[in-house]
Amino acid sequence: MKVRIVIDSTADIRPELRERFSIVPLTIHFGEQEYVDGVDIDHRKFYEMLVESDVMPTTSQATPAAFDKVFGEAVARGETVVALTIASELSGTYQSAVIAAAEYPGRVFVVDSRTAAIGTGILAELALRLADRGMEAEDIARRLTEERDNVCVVAMLDTLEYLKRGGRISKTVAFAGGLLSIKPVAAIKNGEILILGKARGSKQGNNLLVQQIEAAGGVDFRKPVLLGYTGMSDTLLEKYVEDSRALWAESETELKRVIIGSVIGTHAGPGAVAAAFFRKTN
Repeated sequence: MKVRIVIDSTADIRPELRERFSIVPLTIHFGEQEYVDGVDIDHRKFYEMLVESDVMPTTSQATPAAFDKVFGEAVARGETVVALTIASELSGTYQSAVIAAAEYPGRVFVVDSRTAAIGTGILAELALRLADRGMEAEDIARRLTEERDNVCVVAMLDTLEYLKRGGRISKTVAFAGGLLSIKPVAAIKNGEILILGKARGSKQGNNLLVQQIEAAGGVDFRKPVLLGYTGMSDTLLEKYVEDSRALWAESETELKRVIIGSVIGTHAGPGAVAAAFFRKTN
């Protein structure tokens, strides 16, 4: 029986894999303006508006009805479903998927990724690999639940401005950080965005980012790895990859990269670079 992998629109995935997923969109709000994520607004337009707008964008969770439509269509085709969502701590989207899945017992299995953006993206790519190997939906869901604890997402922010706008730091801290060229290094852990450290300038920030990846236990290159950036240019990401070349030396394939979407981009602002990977385990 074919397995259908369903994700929500906050999962950042490689463009060449997009057609292999069914995607349930969230809604993005800029003040009174409302956009369907991935339909009315793409990542590039989002960052254009983020820079130009005086208001912080917000997102509305995907609805049970939106999931039910996708689940129903898949089941009608004789497929079973694995639905992977953004962390339940960051959105009610997971609960919407659970409500919709209750109508399809034994056919639809929902997994809370406990992460977001490129973190959910590498879990989704792993799900595809498992489905391609012939694994059943229930077993894929179980495996993703086990593997999500090994997912690491670390990022270096270029500015403190958007953390200030979102109320995560004070105006005084943001102002002082701007004067000192502070580059925060952040992570997503158990569905929460955490500041791990602060560096003076991009070079120190890159070093701190490398240190955090090494502290996580290193990268398991047998599983998906994804780099990401926010904003309109990947110049800072290119610099990071060059500065941390030794970290990626074990990779036998080209490092894949994507533009990071709205959920993380709202708080990070443009100019952030990030890496999502599975930590090495015994």
